[in-house]
Amino acid sequence: MVKKTVVVGMSGGVDSSVSAYLLKKDGYDVIGLFMQNWQSEPGEVCTSEIDFKDASLVCDKLDIPLHRANFSQEYWDNVFEEFLSEHKNGRTPNPDILCNREIKFKSFLKYAFTIGADYIATGHYASIKMSEIGPMLCRAKDLKKDQTYFLHEVRSSEFEKCIFPLSNLYKDEVRKIAKDIDLSVSNKKDSVGICFIGERNLKDFLGRFIDLEKGKILDEFGNNIGTHNGATLFTKGQRQGLNIGGIKNKQDLPWYVFDKDINKNEVHVCQGVDNELLFDSGLKMKKINWINEFNFEYPKTALLQVRHQHKPVKCTIVKESNKYNIKFEEKIRAVASGQSAVFYDNNVCLGGGIITETY
Repeated sequence: MVKKTVVVGMSGGVDSSVSAYLLKKDGYDVIGLFMQNWQSEPGEVCTSEIDFKDASLVCDKLDIPLHRANFSQEYWDNVFEEFLSEHKNGRTPNPDILCNREIKFKSFLKYAFTIGADYIATGHYASIKMSEIGPMLCRAKDLKKDQTYFLHEVRSSEFEKCIFPLSNLYKDEVRKIAKDIDLSVSNKKDSVGICFIGERNLKDFLGRFIDLEKGKILDEFGNNIGTHNGATLFTKGQRQGLNIGGIKNKQDLPWYVFDKDINKNEVHVCQGVDNELLFDSGLKMKKINWINEFNFEYPKTALLQVRHQHKPVKCTIVKESNKYNIKFEEKIRAVASGQSAVFYDNNVCLGGGIITETY
């Protein structure tokens, strides 16, 4: 029997490394692929080179070949420019979602087939369930690490050739496997920050691409109580970076962003983590990307998630002439335009879209 070939996206982290090990253990012919998707500036610490060395060490240990592909142009054109455009317009984009749609399940998929892949695999915490309408994206066993929120814009057809080896494992089990087989990355911390760009100071980084100007910070009554370095740097519910304190006749409570006016370059803030101004009853979106071809009738009830690891809330989806109106069963804190609203039926991820308005 001919072995099936799986190309694994090797990031240099513990999740993709253990994924490659498990696939080889299961009898697949495994090939590693490291994706370079960002060109570092001269003088910058090149995290991709560090990650590539880690991926190389793992592949040597597992005795599997490692390819390297440069998708930096595709990343710039299809992910980063949209990321910048959203920020310029005062919205809060999620580059991980764009990156999965455009790079990990498009550019990577195409490249993998040119080097002999029957399937691709990644270290995502998610699972695939086959059904009459095709493969369905479902939550992972480890709900704390579940990443289906970031995968909701990937098409069902692209999941047909995809394997998620970590679907039934908890993160601590993954690290234990890595330690048991003596992988060099067993204690490497999880990556955070902008997808493929890494941990950055957002102000300094965005300032290289967007003109940031100082502006007013206003309280809910319109009083000027501070100065910010660029309204686009702030999102609803944010506390960090405001540098407000010791204001006469104000309570000694933390301040939070509840709105911003990108045209006037103003940030609006209120006091108290549970301030009513931070909560919304619903949202609107222009389109919903349904992963599968569902024949829904509207209004439709579903579970709604507005952030990674956000507790799902029941909602009603109402289809209007040229948009969708999503009504929450209970108010949700800090829902921001530009973020993604993702819908679930129990553990099945149905799809989602970009929030254009909240109310």
